[in-house]
Amino acid sequence: NRTIPHLLDDDNLKKWKHIEVAKHRLVYQLLRFRLPVVSKTIDDDKGFCFDFLEKDELPEESKGLKTGHADGVITLMIAEADPVVREQVKQQMAERYRTLLGHFRHEVGHYYWDLLIRDNPEVLADFRSIFGDESQSYADALTTHYNNGPKANWQQSFISKYASSHPWEDWAETWSHYLHLTDVLETAYNFGLKSNPKIIAKKSLKMNAAFDPYTVTDFSRIMETGIPLLFILNSMNRSLGEDDPYPFIISKPVEKKLEFIHKLLKGI
Repeated sequence: NRTIPHLLDDDNLKKWKHIEVAKHRLVYQLLRFRLPVVSKTIDDDKGFCFDFLEKDELPEESKGLKTGHADGVITLMIAEADPVVREQVKQQMAERYRTLLGHFRHEVGHYYWDLLIRDNPEVLADFRSIFGDESQSYADALTTHYNNGPKANWQQSFISKYASSHPWEDWAETWSHYLHLTDVLETAYNFGLKSNPKIIAKKSLKMNAAFDPYTVTDFSRIMETGIPLLFILNSMNRSLGEDDPYPFIISKPVEKKLEFIHKLLKGI
């Protein structure tokens, strides 16, 4: 952490605790992937850090600052730790999913794009063949997205509306979903979850999370187990009258993007 909230404020302390739980889960996962986790205090050029900020503390010219990433600095507005505020923003932005952990996974994805892809010509070429040319104007792409909405039929090629705005955001969104999927599979593995459903479906919903996803190189095994598991999670939530915890559809183009990330992390 480079910046934390004023902790003499009880509300700030409560929010910071929620933020740290999500951040620790993120860092655990990065270490399991054997990714470099280096503080900016040690390596200012290639390290990363967190700024947890209150809008009231920002100078007037920075009042519009939002959660994001820039040059290894991951900024999170601590209001996001308030579930009421987060739900309000979620509705305003017409999002289907918004969590602290999701923020961390998305923003750190931008950092690792710089670290793993930007300066590697071969990997960058592969990235562009799957995600598109990131050299197109990022500012113009976001302006178009916010003014005109997502690309038509975005569901066929992107994991979310925001992913359709620019290849960088497509990468960060898909990266975060790969981390979601891996974490869910690891949890299922540690609980010994498996299913042999009586439900008749076009595709098999049979699932056995009998492997540690961080050690698996076969991507098809990740998908063949993960998709039924996510369907089960959604179905269980519906039984309690809750929204789907994973309200997304993984299309074939998105699956290809997830596989790119899988191979990159596995060094395949």
